[in-house]
Amino acid sequence: MQGELEATEIRVRRFARLTNALRATLRLATDVALPQLCAACREPVDGAGLCPACWGKLSFIAPPYCERLGIPFPFDDGQNGERLDGERLGRLSLEAIADPPAYGRARAAVRYDDVAKKLVHALKYGDRLDLAPVMGRWMANAGRPLLTEADAIVPVPLHWRRQWARRFNQSALLCEIVAKASGRPVLHGALKRTKATPHQVGLGKSERARNVQGAFRISAEDKAQVSGRRLLLVDDVLTSGATVDACARALLRSGAAAVDVLVFARVVAPTRTPI
Repeated sequence: MQGELEATEIRVRRFARLTNALRATLRLATDVALPQLCAACREPVDGAGLCPACWGKLSFIAPPYCERLGIPFPFDDGQNGERLDGERLGRLSLEAIADPPAYGRARAAVRYDDVAKKLVHALKYGDRLDLAPVMGRWMANAGRPLLTEADAIVPVPLHWRRQWARRFNQSALLCEIVAKASGRPVLHGALKRTKATPHQVGLGKSERARNVQGAFRISAEDKAQVSGRRLLLVDDVLTSGATVDACARALLRSGAAAVDVLVFARVVAPTRTPI
């Protein structure tokens, strides 16, 4: 059974590479014949990405933010932060103190607002693979301190059925761009999604956590790749954090020394005062 599953995953990856190459060829032909359009509003632009109006609406995340969750704060109160497990950290959000995640730190390039959502959906569902390089470079910039400490990068995997239907894993695409910018290796296939979970859209936080419980694993053969290493998980969006938390727990159980998280966009709840 295990051998059949791994053979199926290999076929899916080969099929994805073939379809990606075909799509790239078709997109090149289309780009020659048609103008590039803004990924958010569909107005013509020079090159891939956003028009000036949509660029101005994109909300990049910068300090001050929660050192643990990467949630931006509205102001910097100038204080030194709290201790967590004996280690001096920066300012922490109420969420980080009340319900700390399995991973160490999370960083995001932008807030998941209207423009960021359109970028993610264009990449994920609209075959706008040309957006991955710029999105990945923004992520690499936001996660530079985490990348400096990371030994390797791990994409959040799709179940093989969903990857077969979508033909590619957007997290793996972003992972490749981040790896190229940072020089860190990517551990493709080390973390596997063995449970075909329903979509998380519309679920509450506790429902999301139950949905992905036990969905990820590292095989005995792949444990050597993660054991004792500082790993950086890469995904497109962080909403409740349930998916990356489940991934981090699987990696830590397999001996990873530490796990951090880097995403393109994260959902930001209404502002709360830092602790």
